[in-house]
Amino acid sequence: MSAAGGCLIAFEGIDGAGKTTQAKLLYDYLKDQGQNVLLTREPTDGPYGQKIRELFVSRQKVTPQEELDLFINDRRQHVEEIIKPALHEGWIVITDRYYFSTMAYQGAMGLSVPDIRQRNEEFAPVPDLVILLIARPGETVERIKNNRREKPNNFENKDYLRRVQDIFLSLKDSFIYRIDGHDVIDAVQAEIQKTINQLITVRTAKGGSSARSA
Repeated sequence: MSAAGGCLIAFEGIDGAGKTTQAKLLYDYLKDQGQNVLLTREPTDGPYGQKIRELFVSRQKVTPQEELDLFINDRRQHVEEIIKPALHEGWIVITDRYYFSTMAYQGAMGLSVPDIRQRNEEFAPVPDLVILLIARPGETVERIKNNRREKPNNFENKDYLRRVQDIFLSLKDSFIYRIDGHDVIDAVQAEIQKTINQLITVRTAKGGSSARSA
């Protein structure tokens, strides 16, 4: 466990599942409740995160291992400069994607999922809660096309996203909470808020136990 009483919540799921929308709604809700809360995302806006985004836009080809290294370097900076300091101050940290996305997306390219997890957990705190939004790959690809009005990137085709979701669904950790992302936005958020309130109640009763350390 980390030294202070912070709480780390990660939103995960395939592209188009609604993670960003739900993470922002939860952030607004917790802020309205008077909680000290930070909303962040991966890839970040740091140098490695910007490089990842440039690769998405340019559709430049890199090897799965090169992609993995970029994501891990971005996350290492994210953890050291943003996540850990906030946790040590006792804040609730909400991250839109975390290392489970790397396990699923790079794992779907053929890399070892256990090895990816091990590399990340050498430095990244294990979250207190992962909200895993489940969605149909075919529907999410159409949602991406309609929202952006552009061709999906290399990570956003139906067959690939199906493999990604299969890896997400194979994760059996007790702190991973699955939610059907097909429901209306408000209903999904209500279920998330109920889960978060239960977590906060338990943590308060225990005196504010913090996010797990790697």
